Amino acid sequence: MYRTFEELKTLIASYNEEELEKVTSAYEYAKMHHAGQYRQSGEEYITHPVTVAYILAKMHADGATLCAGLLHDTLEDTKATYEEIEKLFGKEVANLVLGVTKAKQVDFLSKEQANYYNIRKILLAVTHDPRILIIKLADRLHNMRTLGFKDQERQKQIAHETLNLYVPLAYYLGAYQLRNELEDLSLSFLDEASYQKILEDRSIFVSRNEKMLNDMILCLHEALQRQDIDNEIILRIKNAYGIYKKLMGGSSLKDIHDLMGLKILVPSKIECYESLGIVHQKYQPLNEKFKDYISVPKTNMYQSLHTTLYAPNKNLVQARIKTRAMDQMDMYGIMNYWTINEGKAKDVMLRELSEKFQFFKSLQEIDRVSTTDEEFVWNVQDELLGEKIYIHNPFGSIIELPKGATALDFAFAISADTGLHAVEAIINDNVCPINTPLQTGDRVIINTDPFLTVRLNNIYTDVKTTKARTLLKTR
Repeated sequence: MYRTFEELKTLIASYNEEELEKVTSAYEYAKMHHAGQYRQSGEEYITHPVTVAYILAKMHADGATLCAGLLHDTLEDTKATYEEIEKLFGKEVANLVLGVTKAKQVDFLSKEQANYYNIRKILLAVTHDPRILIIKLADRLHNMRTLGFKDQERQKQIAHETLNLYVPLAYYLGAYQLRNELEDLSLSFLDEASYQKILEDRSIFVSRNEKMLNDMILCLHEALQRQDIDNEIILRIKNAYGIYKKLMGGSSLKDIHDLMGLKILVPSKIECYESLGIVHQKYQPLNEKFKDYISVPKTNMYQSLHTTLYAPNKNLVQARIKTRAMDQMDMYGIMNYWTINEGKAKDVMLRELSEKFQFFKSLQEIDRVSTTDEEFVWNVQDELLGEKIYIHNPFGSIIELPKGATALDFAFAISADTGLHAVEAIINDNVCPINTPLQTGDRVIINTDPFLTVRLNNIYTDVKTTKARTLLKTR
């Protein structure tokens, strides 16, 4: 359930020993201020910030983030002050702690207003220091791991919030390992019977196919080795919540094409494509399930080749082919920049988010036009935290839009001028009205006329994105 400070020190020493003295000082400060406080489990409260810092250290977090992880509840729950933390640990650490500290309800007219403000604060943290959001994710992960000590009603409230807010945020940052664990923990409290049944059925299904999977691993490993491709092949099993969603959609366990998977790690991008050919020589692919996320990454910069294979017993097995660097990014997303950009991770995170992540730009747009915290939260929930569709543009990249978005939303996602002068859409080679709803996988080209501007009529009510609504309203 929790980690000791000795375990934390050992982990930090393995990658960043020079920060140990400062981290130890932060631990002693937090322990002093949390003295006499206990969690509902009966454990001393200090076990929580230590475990949060341990989760961050597993990602190779920098010294400032580790200190902030240890201190993250001091401003909210103790007599510690911002000024004191700044004096002892520096402005960077103090700002991180302030960033994760909730505003007090007494400062607002209602509990709801305080909640909207705090959600907005969490979400916008990513636009000026992503480490604040990462600390919040680590905090939520440990709270979810220990949620069983709260009453059932509170368990469900926190699990719902986790599923609706923190899971999408982990996805947007590319942190699949965090996302999967948060999803499964949430499901275990929201529908324990289904969760346990899925674990049992999944275990039986995988054990029945264990020999076949091991044979496939050995066969592919040797085939790649014969072509001088160094490789590591790891069995991967779909998480419980992912299976739950498929079953709720009407699939049976054996029809989930990525229930059982092989993660094939090779040294380079070129060898990913070479390996794909070898894999298809050995096992027949299910062509409609092939995805090339290396040449066209997901909107959170996830990269891999996905191909679904017919196994010898005719069950489906998904192979994911990627480099080891891609796999590291798959696990922790932008957090991986702590490892590959030591000392400059914050700046690299911000640059990558602002240049490549659609979520970052959409969040800034929603913030710019939202006049209240409540309006901001509702816009984010509607546009960014709900179901998504993924549309191909003429330049080969993918644009992410909220479910129900139209070709006009897509046009505005390209640029303001494209949206304002859009006259029609070519969707999968068919000419369509500009307010036609889109579906995942659609290929869309927008035809424009610089001498015409889009006619409002009922189009304003058809669009789903904040950018489209704002530009149409103010034109």
